[in-house]
Amino acid sequence: MNTRDAATNGIPPFAWAPKGADTGSLSLRDWLAHLAQTGRVATIDKPVALEHELAAIAKRLDGTQAAFFTQPGGHAMPVVSGFMSKRAWIAEAMGVDESALLARFSAAAAAPLESKLVGREDAPCQQVVHTSDIDLHALLPIPTHSEHDNGPYITAGLVIARNPRTGVQNVSINRIQVHGRDRMAILLLPRHLYAFQRAAEEAGDALDVAIAIGVDPLTMLASQAITPIDHDELEIAGALHGAPLPVAQCVTNGVHVPAFAEIVIEGRILPNVREPEGPFGEFPKYYSAKEAREVIEVTAVTHRRDPVFHTIIPAEMEHLLLGGIPREATLLAHLQRSHPAVKDVHLSVGGVCRYHLWVQFDKKREGEAKNVILCAFGAHYDIKQVVVVDTDVDVHDPAEIEWAIATRFQADRDLVVIDGAQGSPLDPSTTVGQPDDAPAHLQGVSAKMGLDATRPVVYPAHVFTRVRIPGQDTVDLDALVAADNRAFDAYLSRDHG
Repeated sequence: MNTRDAATNGIPPFAWAPKGADTGSLSLRDWLAHLAQTGRVATIDKPVALEHELAAIAKRLDGTQAAFFTQPGGHAMPVVSGFMSKRAWIAEAMGVDESALLARFSAAAAAPLESKLVGREDAPCQQVVHTSDIDLHALLPIPTHSEHDNGPYITAGLVIARNPRTGVQNVSINRIQVHGRDRMAILLLPRHLYAFQRAAEEAGDALDVAIAIGVDPLTMLASQAITPIDHDELEIAGALHGAPLPVAQCVTNGVHVPAFAEIVIEGRILPNVREPEGPFGEFPKYYSAKEAREVIEVTAVTHRRDPVFHTIIPAEMEHLLLGGIPREATLLAHLQRSHPAVKDVHLSVGGVCRYHLWVQFDKKREGEAKNVILCAFGAHYDIKQVVVVDTDVDVHDPAEIEWAIATRFQADRDLVVIDGAQGSPLDPSTTVGQPDDAPAHLQGVSAKMGLDATRPVVYPAHVFTRVRIPGQDTVDLDALVAADNRAFDAYLSRDHG
């Protein structure tokens, strides 16, 4: 892979880096310390059940404070959740304003930095090593999240594997159900890890993997970059850090993992072995069914001294933003290659940061917005609905989008519908009318809808001119509004006859 010096591409290090710190060595602990200093960590210092109770508390705090549990299910190992559950926090971790978030991520993805391999003595993730008599339930506080989940799940693990044909790594986050002491079932969707596993299985081989739990927010975010196969997302993490990411080789296989991870589970995906997994509450806020899934046999667990276990509460803000922001950056770059007048994009929370895309576009010719809609559908199969709006509409404000649809869209001329397209296999509406045993090639077949909510290029004066009050954006309220209501109270006390 071609790499370039991030410093020459204007990519800054973490804005919250400890003074004098090696920016390539920043960890989850650095970020949690920063959040705690700014009142954004809630410490739950009472015993909390791993089954449902921990997730319920973390969900209540999601988007306001990270939840840090000191006594989860009788374990000495604490659990953290929600430390990247606001868009502003993620921008803060990158050292940029929210408006520059997508550009910052795209710059890192375009200028990856080769990781720095370090020895075990410089890899905190291997301070403690377990290679025999492994019992995941005893070692790790793994929660059961939703009401009908079929047991405890690892939801925040970076699954890292090498392409058996090229040796290049891939990083992804996959849901992993812990079946027993050293056995787990993993959901593989038809992406890069799936391709690696199928290639190994065709050769009759197991696929070596590692699951890194407890990494900093930028390494988490990099894992979700949408890249061509054989692009190691840990190199994007290095670019986001502003320095090569330190990585260590696993103790039982050749996979390289973030050296500052809290916990690493090493193992191999067994060939031609499938075991039941699910139901599980997924990001669309519905359950996926129990199905036969690939199986990981655990060969080692390594961790830092006094490690912290990270869990993501499914379908809540940390989960949605983690998948949404990298997709937005990729979609924006894809659209701008064909349509440079695209200015911004947003995957809405109501569309679970996957299915509904809002596009801000500087339209110059009639029909262009429909081309943008079609381009967006081709960019990622998850996209189910696209709304294109003008540059005077804020694509991050749901009320603005609804207003544009209400006043600039007519269904008989501005609606685009495509049926029978590939959609998300996790969208439950795609299964309506399908038998329970429908073959894989029929799963996720979806209709797509595009709405052109842009103004005509030419229109009569004032018809599509937004109502504005001169000075509304520049008036200095702090200088004008009184600090108290004494003048108002005096007015009320008068005898008005």
